[in-house]
Amino acid sequence: MSSAHLPPHDEGPSAHPARPNPAAGWLSRLDLAPFRPRLIDSIKDYNRGRFFVDLGAGLTVGIVALPLAMAFAIASGVKPEAGLFTAIIAGFLISALGGSNVQIGGPAGAFIVIVYGIVEQHGLANLLISTVLAGGLMFLLGLFKLGVLVRYIPVSIVIGFTNGIAVLIALSQLKDLFGMMPAHMPADFVGQIRTLWAHQHQFNVFAFGLGAATLALLFIWPRLFTSTRLVAASPKLERSLKVASRMPGPIVALVLLGGLTALLELPVQTIGSKFGGIPQSLPAFELPAFTWDGVRQLFMPTVTIALLGAIESLLCARVADNMADHPRHDPNQELMAQGVANVVTPFFGGIPATGTIARTVTNVRAGATSPVAGIVHALALLLIVLVAAPLAVHVPLPVLAGILLFVAWNMGEWHEFARLRQFNFTYRTILVGTFVLTVIFDLTVAVEVGLVLACVFFIYRMSTLFRVEAVAPPTEGWPAGTQVYQLYGALFFGAVGKVEALAEQLPASNCVLVLDLQRLVAMDTSGLDALLQLRRQLERHGQTLLLCRVNEQPLGLIRRSGHDARFGQANVLPTVDMALVRAAEIARA
Repeated sequence: MSSAHLPPHDEGPSAHPARPNPAAGWLSRLDLAPFRPRLIDSIKDYNRGRFFVDLGAGLTVGIVALPLAMAFAIASGVKPEAGLFTAIIAGFLISALGGSNVQIGGPAGAFIVIVYGIVEQHGLANLLISTVLAGGLMFLLGLFKLGVLVRYIPVSIVIGFTNGIAVLIALSQLKDLFGMMPAHMPADFVGQIRTLWAHQHQFNVFAFGLGAATLALLFIWPRLFTSTRLVAASPKLERSLKVASRMPGPIVALVLLGGLTALLELPVQTIGSKFGGIPQSLPAFELPAFTWDGVRQLFMPTVTIALLGAIESLLCARVADNMADHPRHDPNQELMAQGVANVVTPFFGGIPATGTIARTVTNVRAGATSPVAGIVHALALLLIVLVAAPLAVHVPLPVLAGILLFVAWNMGEWHEFARLRQFNFTYRTILVGTFVLTVIFDLTVAVEVGLVLACVFFIYRMSTLFRVEAVAPPTEGWPAGTQVYQLYGALFFGAVGKVEALAEQLPASNCVLVLDLQRLVAMDTSGLDALLQLRRQLERHGQTLLLCRVNEQPLGLIRRSGHDARFGQANVLPTVDMALVRAAEIARA
């Protein structure tokens, strides 16, 4: 993703001297640690110039979010207003309570496959319960400062399931793109393919034309105003083109193609014909039906929503950090905000929410300076719902399908497949395996198998880095029956076999084995147990094990576990020379 050049803040409206902020006094004394939203720090030096910049950015993002929120909800198997309510309520809470200056929260394309599957299998009420539970889990992850753990997920797994989700999103939109109207659409990959094939006779050329036109418009729109001949025609035309180029492509597609559909009365499905429109008000607070048996069935969906939400939000925040000259985000505060949003939103009919890359990038490029822009984006959506909800009945579903196909295309990192030959077998296996499992089976299975594969390959790689090498004796020789080995790397459970094989490699005439541990950087309890087993095995044959130049971590483990007495104080020595002197004493004895 290419990042546009953004001017530093001191070159914009905020360059003017800041007026004294009466709120700065009490804000500086307010300490909500560990729960401290970035908004508190952002408005300490806030001024009118920054507000108007954030206002413009928030309005721009609100317009971009409108079609995406409805499209994500419909693709997830719920009503379009659920996406709007999520964008409004969760978007407001994530910006007001989050740990990023510019991140925008709301319904995300990554959740489409998960939400659709939960609704199909467990029903809408259980989706709401699962979202609340996932929100609580995300809040606890942030509260206990576990946000950094998300960064330990290998990039190959992230790319694999992201591309897999993009494929599933695209597949889920083909029925609307082709104008098909199956009574039931399965959630799994094979089932969707079979359903599409069974309903191929319902192909609607008008629906396909609208979807294709939407895709073409979204690809062409950003490049439509770069022609030098058009710009050079006249300054007035150049200004008009610049104004038009700032209009979001999805909104242009909705207005133009929605108006064309209504004008020509094209025979395609619309929000009005399928859902009856969207309400012109926010929903009332309502508790979903809650049973313990239902909660036990929702364990895996809850973990999936929490894991995916955490990954998406923190990846999005990292993208924003790389694009903008702002303080880096606080991952734990961001997770707590995501948790609060996902706990609250379902009680108002919302669906899972997380950080959204497309809207966050739009926010950054529009010049946002603080979370105020995200709050404005939520309020702008609320105003649109209250004022223009009746117009939504004319929105054609093929146009929304085209928008989501465009989102899926931009969401996937397809160039990574072409670059696979540049990486090793481990990287290729994890990425392709995660991708295939996400598409064919399930995101949860894909991430679980991907993490297991990553751990197995990591253990194998670390075990190959551990070495046991014999040291050749000097010309004057060593004490009779002495042999010296050096250990390199980390002695852990995956590498103990190399130590266990040492006793079998030693000649029967040897009576002393010296292990030089200067280059042994780490050891776990399995490695310590392997050394103890080696000592006992040597002892049974009348031989002795000496350790020398033991580093701090292995030596600390030996002492904490109380095994220094088993090795013997006289058999753990600081230098190789002292170990050889000890070996000579043993040989004489």
